[in-house]
Amino acid sequence: MSILPLSEIRGAAGIGQDASLTVYVALLDAFGCPIKAPCTLRFEIYEYVRRSAQPKGPRLTIWPDIDLTHPAVNHKSWDNFLRAYEFQLGVRANRDQTYILEATCLGPDGKRLSGECAIRAVQ
Repeated sequence: MSILPLSEIRGAAGIGQDASLTVYVALLDAFGCPIKAPCTLRFEIYEYVRRSAQPKGPRLTIWPDIDLTHPAVNHKSWDNFLRAYEFQLGVRANRDQTYILEATCLGPDGKRLSGECAIRAVQ
């Protein structure tokens, strides 16, 4: 599982302002190729702790799980050009602050995959 670097937080005009988080997630097969898969995705955002061996601080937001086990919902979220899923999520963010975004994929067989990346809020 990979969170693509195109993911971004936009519209954070100041401190604690409403913003939009665009997340691009690629699920990878055994060969590292992006695939569609029936699963449930969970997104969480954490405070970024600078100069720390453990940069993931307290959790700030967890969104409701996104169920991609239904073909119509799965297809609606899929971007065929990028070969990844795209999601728009609302978030409260501080402009020019860095956060840790974590995505977790819960497979129908009970397997759990996760990925995380640092993401900076911009105006």
